[in-house]
Amino acid sequence: MTALGSPPLDGSALDGGGRGTHRGLPGSGVVSGRPRSSAGSRPAVMADVARLAGVSAQTVSRVLNDHPHVAEETRTRVHAAMEKLGYRRNLTARALVTRRTDTIGVVAFDTGLYGPASTLFSLEQAARERGYHVHVATVPDLSERGFSDAVERLREHSVSGVVVLAPQRSAVRVMAGLPSDLPAVAVEGGAAPGITSVVIDQVGGAVQATRHLVDLGHRRIGHVSGREDWIEAAARLQGWQQTLAAAGLPADTVLPGDWSARSGYEAGLALLAAGVPVTGVFVANDHMALGMIRALAEGGVRIPEDVSVVGFDDIAEAEYLRPPLTTVRQDFAEVGRRCVDLLLRRIEDPEGTSGDDAVVVPAALVVRASTAAPPGS
Repeated sequence: MTALGSPPLDGSALDGGGRGTHRGLPGSGVVSGRPRSSAGSRPAVMADVARLAGVSAQTVSRVLNDHPHVAEETRTRVHAAMEKLGYRRNLTARALVTRRTDTIGVVAFDTGLYGPASTLFSLEQAARERGYHVHVATVPDLSERGFSDAVERLREHSVSGVVVLAPQRSAVRVMAGLPSDLPAVAVEGGAAPGITSVVIDQVGGAVQATRHLVDLGHRRIGHVSGREDWIEAAARLQGWQQTLAAAGLPADTVLPGDWSARSGYEAGLALLAAGVPVTGVFVANDHMALGMIRALAEGGVRIPEDVSVVGFDDIAEAEYLRPPLTTVRQDFAEVGRRCVDLLLRRIEDPEGTSGDDAVVVPAALVVRASTAAPPGS
C-alpha cells in the first residue's frame, strides 16, 4: 500500500526508483504507484484518467458513454485507469453546469411481453450509440396517478426527456398529463395530442398477413385477436377485416386472446369444438400462434395441410417451430433509433420541432412453412 504522503502522479514519481509497487495499465506504457489523482487527495477528474490511460479526455468521455466506436484495448486501459484512481463520474455536478443530463427516461408498462421488451432493448441500444443512458420507470397500470408518479420519479433523476411505451388506448388520456417543458416521444401512442409518436404500421402488417392467405386461395380465414384495450390489437383486427372486405370474404370468425400462448391454445380448442370452420388463421402475435398450432395438432389438424397459420412479431423462435412460422416482422431496432432521434431533436431544439411529428415504421411479411394453399385447391 502506498503512503498517504507520496508525491503526485507525474514523471518525478516514475523514475524506476520510486516508492511502492509500480504497476502499468494494460498496453498503456504508463505506470502508477498509487490509486490517486495528480492533485494530492482531491477526487480524480476526467483529465487524470486521460493522462494515466494515455488518451484524450474526449476518448475517456466516449468510453464513459459506451460509444461503440472505441477500440477494446483503449476501453480496457481507460477502465483500468478509472479503477486505479477511484474515479467516479459526477453526473450531478455536470447537470448543474450544463442544466441537462445525458439520461433519457422511459415510462414502460408490461415489459414482460415481447413487443414492449424488444422496444425497450432497442431504445437502450440506440441511446447508448448517441451517448445517452436510459432510466426506466415501470407502471403497474396506465392510471393517471401511476403515470404521473412514474414521470415524477424520472424528473427526480434529471432526465432530459422521456419515451413513453404506450400500447393501450388509455395511454392517450394519461399522456395529456405530461409536463409541457419535458420533451417526450410515444411508442404506439395512438392520437395523443401534441405528442411526437413512433409507430409500426400494424394495419399494414395485418393486411400483408391476411392478403397472403387470400392469395394462396383461402376463403374462410379466422383471426385470433390480442388484448381488447391495446392499440396494436385493434389495428391488426382492422387490417384483417379490411383485407377480407376488399376480397369480398366474410370476417365472422374472431377468437379473443390476451397475447399469451395459453390463450392461443384455448382459441385452437375453440376452433376444434366448432369443427374447424376455417382453412386459414391470422393470429395477432407469435406466442398465441404457437399455442394454436399445439392445440390443432393435438386435435389431429395438420399445419399447413389442413389449416394455414400466420403470426405477428417474428420472435426468435418462430423459424424453429414445427412447422416454421409464417409471420410479420416488426423492426424494433428502427423504432428505437427513430424514437431516440426524435427525442434528441426535441431536447436540443425544443422550439424548432413540432409536437405533431409522427413516424411510421413499416412491417414486413416473412413467409415460412406454416402456410400453403387450402385443402382441395
